[in-house]
Amino acid sequence: MSVYAVTNPATGVVEATYPTATDADIQAALGLAHGAFGSWNTTEIAVRAALLNRVADLYEERRDELSAIITREMGKPIFQSGKEIDITVSIYRYYAANGAKFLADEELEVAAGGTALIRKEGVGALLGIMPWNFPYYQVARFAAPNLMNGNTILLKHAPQCPESALAMEQIFADAGAPEGAYVNIFATNDQVAGIIADPRVQGVSLTGSERAGSAVAEIAGRNLKKVVLELGGSDPFLVLEDANVKRAAKQAMVGRFGNTGQACNAAKRIIVDASVYDEFVENFTGAVAGIKVGDPAHPETFLGPLSSAAARDGLAAQVQDAIDKGATVLAGGAALQGDGSFFAPTVLADVTEDMRAYTEELFGPVAVLYKVSGDAEAVALANASAYGLGASIQTEDMDRAHSIARQLEVGMVSINQTSGSAAELPFGGVKRSGVGRELGKYGMEEFVNRKLVTFRG
Repeated sequence: MSVYAVTNPATGVVEATYPTATDADIQAALGLAHGAFGSWNTTEIAVRAALLNRVADLYEERRDELSAIITREMGKPIFQSGKEIDITVSIYRYYAANGAKFLADEELEVAAGGTALIRKEGVGALLGIMPWNFPYYQVARFAAPNLMNGNTILLKHAPQCPESALAMEQIFADAGAPEGAYVNIFATNDQVAGIIADPRVQGVSLTGSERAGSAVAEIAGRNLKKVVLELGGSDPFLVLEDANVKRAAKQAMVGRFGNTGQACNAAKRIIVDASVYDEFVENFTGAVAGIKVGDPAHPETFLGPLSSAAARDGLAAQVQDAIDKGATVLAGGAALQGDGSFFAPTVLADVTEDMRAYTEELFGPVAVLYKVSGDAEAVALANASAYGLGASIQTEDMDRAHSIARQLEVGMVSINQTSGSAAELPFGGVKRSGVGRELGKYGMEEFVNRKLVTFRG
């Protein structure tokens, strides 16, 4: 049976299956992407920009259809699915508008005289291994800058997202992309290992789990291939004693439970100063109690099902471990009965180091609250994680906020707002949250040949 299937997580029903690529299919895809690189890399930048703008146009025209696909594939509430299309469109338009500027030659000073330039060019065919939680957005932040660079794309999507994967490939075809510029592959893990090792592939970008990132990086390292890895996160959300507590509670609720809590940069560990802890708990649990859970196809649903039964059961085991070891349940605490992979919006307190919830990423609608005394303790707890993706600081003192931001071991800090994303802002982390950056200017600089050209006269 194919591993690529649409299993509606709201019902548990397998709605469609798709054949996995044969080895011959993979070789054909590699040949197409590699063969297209030479001509695409020498195509005028204005032509590349026009392609990205046309891709954005088609996303806008097909917004409702595309939104419905991912709501059915991975359970994203339909309103949030539409918002994902909107940011995807913004990414393609951003690189279409700014690509020429980012690729402009850079002149260097030469001590011995003469002139030197850095010329930015594509490097070849790239493999993108993308996750299910943001099926369109994650692909856009890899594909848009690299197509603008002149690279070609082999896209291996998550097995539960075959229809969105095919819809994206169709968009590129309908937009007029040259054959081989963007190629979808329904590959197995074994086939992926062979693709990474293939000399026709020049780099790999993966968004996914720490385990998957480690496996990909190992293969890529053996074959001298560059990687960009955006992996897990356990982002701290710091509420200082001078914070606007009501605002902080509302932002923490949205930041934790958006996309059913299935986001790497969600506000997973909420660290609250003791002086405002009780007030925050009251406001936060009140906000959580108001979350509408239900059919993700309903426009008023905020929290849909987890992406799969396996994801639901894994999260339940993590939560039950904490409860068994003495954690306090302030809301929820278990999977919901009935069809589908639904889990109650959950708030845990009194989580200690011997619990899985203390060190593991909770990829679902579970928030963990911690009470601390003072900034030093808050920072120490925030940094007590193997992950280092993002963080949020809630305070009315900007000098204090910037001081704490400098102390946090993360790639991104948001002050008085939840962690988010925008086309122009670089995204990425440190420690076991990965390497490299996506989006913004820096997203175009990962897979380029910075070719030095020197001359006299």
